[in-house]
Amino acid sequence: MIEPGRVCIKKTGRDAGKKCVVTDIVDKKFVEIVCSSREKARKCNIVHLVPLSQKVNPKSADDIKSALQ
Repeated sequence: MIEPGRVCIKKTGRDAGKKCVVTDIVDKKFVEIVCSSREKARKCNIVHLVPLSQKVNPKSADDIKSALQ
């Protein structure tokens, strides 16, 4: 269910309750995300994400911005 381009909601941490987009899969437990409150991509544990049904193109900055609003 967690795949590049998947829109998720963060469950814990500083960004709890905010939308994010998975941009890359690091390994079995971690993914790289871009969050609406931060500009830099960062690593996140998949246990801390709630996947939504929405999916966007992870390479397109415009698609990511529109999904995070």
